[in-house]
Amino acid sequence: MRILIAVTTSFLALAAASAESGAVQPASEVNPFIGTANGGNTYPGATLPLGMVAFSPEETPLPGRSYPIAAPGGYEWRSNGIRGFSLTHLSGTGCLGASGDVPIMPVTVPVERSPSTAPFTTYSSLFSHDHEAASPGWYQVTLGNGVAVALSATLRTGYARFAYPKDTPANLLFPVSDSEVGSSDATVQIDPTRREVTGSVTSGNFCGYVAPDRRESYYTLHFVAKFDRPFTAGGTWHNGELHKGILEAQGGTGYGDRGFPPGGDGSGAWIRFAPGTQVNMRVGISYVSLANARANLAAESPEGTTLEAVHEAAVNAWNKKLEEIAVTGGTKDERTVFYTALYHVLLEPNLYSDVNRQYLGFDGKVHRVAAPQQAQYANFSGWDVYRSQVQLLTWLDPRLGADIAQSLLNQANQNGGTWDRWTHLTGATSVMNGDPSAPAIAAIYAFGGHDFDVKDAYASLLKAATMPTEKDLSRKGCPVLCVGERPGLNDWLTLHYMPVGAPGWGSAADTLELAAADFGVAQLARDVGDTAVERRFLARAGWWRNLFNPNAAPEGGYIQPRNADGSWKSVDFSVEDDDNYVEGSGAQYLWMIPFDPAGLFAELGGTKKATQRLDRFFYKPDGSLAVTKAGDAHAELDNEPSIASPWLYDFAGEPWKTQELVRAAMKRIWTNTPDGISGNDDLGEMSSWYVWAALGMYPLYPGRAEFVLGSPLFERVVVDRPGARVTIDAKGAAMDAPYVTGLSVNGRPSTKPWLPESFARRGGNLSYTMSRTADPSWGIAPQDTPPSFGPPN
Repeated sequence: MRILIAVTTSFLALAAASAESGAVQPASEVNPFIGTANGGNTYPGATLPLGMVAFSPEETPLPGRSYPIAAPGGYEWRSNGIRGFSLTHLSGTGCLGASGDVPIMPVTVPVERSPSTAPFTTYSSLFSHDHEAASPGWYQVTLGNGVAVALSATLRTGYARFAYPKDTPANLLFPVSDSEVGSSDATVQIDPTRREVTGSVTSGNFCGYVAPDRRESYYTLHFVAKFDRPFTAGGTWHNGELHKGILEAQGGTGYGDRGFPPGGDGSGAWIRFAPGTQVNMRVGISYVSLANARANLAAESPEGTTLEAVHEAAVNAWNKKLEEIAVTGGTKDERTVFYTALYHVLLEPNLYSDVNRQYLGFDGKVHRVAAPQQAQYANFSGWDVYRSQVQLLTWLDPRLGADIAQSLLNQANQNGGTWDRWTHLTGATSVMNGDPSAPAIAAIYAFGGHDFDVKDAYASLLKAATMPTEKDLSRKGCPVLCVGERPGLNDWLTLHYMPVGAPGWGSAADTLELAAADFGVAQLARDVGDTAVERRFLARAGWWRNLFNPNAAPEGGYIQPRNADGSWKSVDFSVEDDDNYVEGSGAQYLWMIPFDPAGLFAELGGTKKATQRLDRFFYKPDGSLAVTKAGDAHAELDNEPSIASPWLYDFAGEPWKTQELVRAAMKRIWTNTPDGISGNDDLGEMSSWYVWAALGMYPLYPGRAEFVLGSPLFERVVVDRPGARVTIDAKGAAMDAPYVTGLSVNGRPSTKPWLPESFARRGGNLSYTMSRTADPSWGIAPQDTPPSFGPPN
C-alpha cells in the first residue's frame, strides 16, 4: 500500500502545482467510475485518449454480494470480485462482452488446479471500493488477497506494479484464452531467462450470443510482458490439465452453444516470484505480430521506464485533450460530470496501427498507413456515434476526424466494398440497423475533417446505396447482426420503404435509418459538387413519408410498419409497441426525422398540432417532465432514438421548452455517481450528447454542421479548435437557470435558436443572458426557425 500511496501523491502534487500556477487541470475533475453502474457499462481502468491499450479490471461475482455479474466493460460497481486485469476494453457497449483480452491476475495461493476447470472463486479475489482509486491514465486497488495493484498506460502499452504480501505465495496468472466472450485459440510462452511472457489470443464474437450464425473470431492480439524482477516458471495449463514447469501452452475456450465460453476449456500460464516481491511489468500489444508488439513496447515503454513516468505522461496527455474545452463556473459536481463525459467521448475509436504504421486489414493482410493519414483507428459503433460523437471529435481535431474517415474507407475497401455499421477491430460485426457510414463521413467532412479520400468514399457509399449486394439480400445474422451494409436494399429501391419481413431489424426503424443514410449521401454529393445526386438522394430521404399513417391512432399519425403489399401491419397500432422498432417505440420513432422537422410537422397537421403532440410526448398529464423512465409513450433521453427530439421545439417556435427539457435530462440522467449514466454510453455517443448540451448547441442534421441551440450550463466556455476558437459567455448560467433571454453572435443581437455551418467551421463568440424564468418571446418568429431539408421541389 505504501507504493500506491506514493504514486497517488505524485498525481495530487501535479494537480496542486498546476493550481498554484493558476492553470486548470481538467484531468483532476474526471471521475472514471461514473457510468460503471445503471447500465452505463463504462470501465475505470488506465488508458490514453483513443488508446489501443485499456488496462482495467475484469470483475467476477464472489460470495457476499447479490449483484451476479460484471458488465460489458468488464466492471460493474456493485460487483465484488476481480478475476484479472485485461489489456483491452470497450466503453459503454450494450452486448455482453467485447475484448477484455489477457486478464492477468496476481494470486497468493498455490496453483494446484487448472484455472480453466477450477471453481471461479479459486483464483479470483474480493476487493473493496475503500481500497480502490482511478483517474485518467491510472487505476489502483489493493485486493482482498493482499496484493496491491497499480496500472497505467501509453498508447500501445500497459504498465503494472504488483506488490505481494511477505507471507504468501506470489503467483501471476496469464489466462490468455479468457477474453470476455472467449476465444477460438490462444498461445502462451514463458521465458524466465529474458524475464518475459509472450503470447496471443484469437477472439471476436461480439454480440455472438444473439446470432448463432455469427459466432466467429476475427482478430488476434499479440502481447509481450517484461518484468524487472526475476521469476521462475510455474507452468502452464490446457483445458483441465495442469503442467508444472512447462513453458508453452495453446488452446481457446470456444464459444459454446450459447455464444459464451462453455467452461472447462482454455489455456494459460503462471509465473512465480519470491514472497513479498514488488514487481513492475511492462506489456506491449499488437494486432499484427509479436514482433510489432515488441517494437511498440520498445518505442513507448523501453527498459528503465518507471510507473511514475508513465503515469505523469498519461496525465499530461489527458490534460492536453480535455483542455480543448475549458469551462468556468458551475459546481464541482457539474464540472466533474462534464469533464467525465468529455473523457468518455475520447475513449473510442481506438488506435489500431503500430508504431511502424502497420495494421491488419479486414482482408487479413498487413497494410501500412499512408500519408496524409497519420493512424488507423478501429472500433466504430456507427449506429450510435453518427448522431453526435464523430462531430465532436472532428470539431475539436479535424485531423483526427479525417483519420477516422480514412480508417472507415480503408475498412470498406478491404471488406469487399461493404461499410459495416459496427466494426470491432478487424470484425464486421454488423450490429444494429441502417447504414450510418454515409452520415458519419458527411459529418466529419462538414466539421472540418477534409484530409481524406472524400471522392473515393463518396463513390463507394453511392455504389452501396444503389446496387444491392448478395449480403444485402442475405438474412445471415438477422435481425440484430444482418451482414449486409443495407439489408433489404432491393425493397428500399422498389417500394421506397422497408416492409415488414424484409432482411433487417424492423420495418419502421430501418426505414427511418435508411432515410437518414440517404440524407448523408446527399450531403456528400453536395460536398463533391454532384448536384444531380444530391437532389436525387434528398428525394430518397423523404421516403419516410411512405410509412407515415395519418390515421394510425386517435391522436393522429405515426410512423407505422407496413407490409410489402402496401397494407399496414396492424389495424390495432399501439404507440408503445416496439415491434419493428429498434430500442424504441412508435411514439419515440415518430420524431426521428432530424433533417426535416418542417416536413414532419406538416404531416402532423401543422406546427400547432405538432407542438401539442410534442407536449404529450415530453410532459405527463400532471405537467411534470418525462425525459426518462416514463414509459414507451414518452421520451427516453438516455437512448439514441429519442436524443434529437427535445431540440425540435426550436422548430416549433418554443425554444424555451428545448432549453427546459435538455437541462432536465442533464440533471436527471447525468450525475457524479457510479450510476450517473442511465443506459449504455455506446462508445461515447451518449456522453457526446451531454457535452453538446452543456455547450448549449447540438449538431442535429446528419451530415451537416448547423447547430440548433439550447442553453449553456457554464458561465464561460472556450473551445480551443485549430484556427477557429469558440467562446461562449453566459451571464447567469446555472443548472437551475436554463432559459435564454438574449443572445449575441459575434457582437450582433440574434433571436435565432440556431447557428449556420460557418460558425462550426470558422468559430466565433456567443454571448447569452440567462434566467431561471422562461422567456416565451425569444426565438419564436417564423423567420428565426432553423432550416429543414426536405425533398427538392
